[in-house]
Amino acid sequence: MTRHTTLSRLTGGLGVATLATGLVLAAPMAHAHDGDDDHGGHHGGHHSGHHSGHHGGDHADAQTHLPLPDGFRPEGIATGSHHTAYLGSLADGDIYALDLRSGEGEVISQGPGTPSVGLKLTHDLLYVAGGSAGNARVVDVRTGTVLATYTLAPAGTTSFVNDVVLSDTWAWFTDSFDDALYRVPLPHDEGRHGHHGEHAGEHGTGHGTGHQRHGDHGHHHDHALPGQDEVQKVDLTGAWVQGSGISANGITTTPDRRALLVVNSSNGTLYRVETDGTATVVDLGGFVVTNGDGLLREGRTLYAVQNQLNQVAVIDLAKNGRSGALRGTLTSPDLDVPTTIARSGGDLYLPNARFTTTPAATTPYWVTGIDD
Repeated sequence: MTRHTTLSRLTGGLGVATLATGLVLAAPMAHAHDGDDDHGGHHGGHHSGHHSGHHGGDHADAQTHLPLPDGFRPEGIATGSHHTAYLGSLADGDIYALDLRSGEGEVISQGPGTPSVGLKLTHDLLYVAGGSAGNARVVDVRTGTVLATYTLAPAGTTSFVNDVVLSDTWAWFTDSFDDALYRVPLPHDEGRHGHHGEHAGEHGTGHGTGHQRHGDHGHHHDHALPGQDEVQKVDLTGAWVQGSGISANGITTTPDRRALLVVNSSNGTLYRVETDGTATVVDLGGFVVTNGDGLLREGRTLYAVQNQLNQVAVIDLAKNGRSGALRGTLTSPDLDVPTTIARSGGDLYLPNARFTTTPAATTPYWVTGIDD
């Protein structure tokens, strides 16, 4: 990989991202990145307030502070093979590939000038939530090419497409300003195998392809991506409460993969959402996911980022996702309003959006690695 690309052209990231920043201060934004049941559960999370300089296990050389380009304004993260993490910019939508071992990286896909928020990787396809643009994109991480752009919220509608998760057959997106989810069908090959790719996307076990690889999984593009006419809106009903600010945020699947889990940043409530949009409150024994943002599920363990609290709640879920209990929290002095979370090897990585810091072209940003 090349060394860090300096994004001197960024002039503070005002405009669409400013809206997101202001709202987050009142009711955090989010994304989530979903691990899955085939790989999860065995990871700890028992250490409240745990942080170490080196993370042990087979990743003793993992880094705990990985700089990003100044002015980048990260939000979402997805991890692939070869210790690669992909991050999106709120400022202009650039996608940055970061080597978690060396700390080196580069912009692999130029953004459209609108935000990249939540990310999800399956094989070499990166699904990107488009924030205030009200859309979603699919990026080939091998080439940086935007393969498809989908309009989710109608033009002129106030929206913030915040996060994305991949089920067996759909890419599901949250809209923080609307009591609805959007879903886009996965290509047929991704639909059959996509959940394995999303496991790898979170665990770095080999299915997700770093951009430095060429053509390993090219056959996954044999099937064309769906067209705009296949986008569906699913209204949130039942127990769902739509707040006045950022509401639907991080999203993942239940451990049995029969439904979705969505955190509502306006009230700190975690909901189980059926595929028809019917929402019920997940019983967490009184625990409130205050400032809830990105979600990562590994088996029956849910990691919920609490951005302004600079911590991650570790929750043990029932298999059907209808209830859960707080096991503990993870934190690090290196965190500064983290938004999302992904695993690579034995470590967890969180981009710091630094929403309490006024963004400028020279503002430093970084990813924090923690050992659970």
